[in-house]
Amino acid sequence: QVQLVESGGGLVQAGGSLRLSCAASGRTFSGYDMGWFRQAPGKERESVAAVTWRGGNTYYADSVKGRFTISRDNAKNTVYLQMNSLKPEDTAVYYCAARQAQTTYWGSRGSYDFWGQGTQVTVSP
Repeated sequence: QVQLVESGGGLVQAGGSLRLSCAASGRTFSGYDMGWFRQAPGKERESVAAVTWRGGNTYYADSVKGRFTISRDNAKNTVYLQMNSLKPEDTAVYYCAARQAQTTYWGSRGSYDFWGQGTQVTVSP
């Protein structure tokens, strides 16, 4: 079992930045791919970014490429999502997720076994 707790959400103006953190506990963190997903009101949960367990590969949704950066610190059991140049359409609840390292498409929600409770990000115009 892996427990995930997100933090760092909040209200920011368009063009601003936020850094989300996801602290993991339980089973060893280093063997898990980590992903960030988001869900806006009335919409399905969508993939945002992911990083492989060794941190060697990162993946991004087209909508956030060039603006968001995912990283992880296995020594601290923490994964981060640096979000720059935020837009109102980035407003959503952001979720951290973990899965055992695999080659399944990184954006597949069903491939993730553990989820955090989410943190709200609101971007004002």
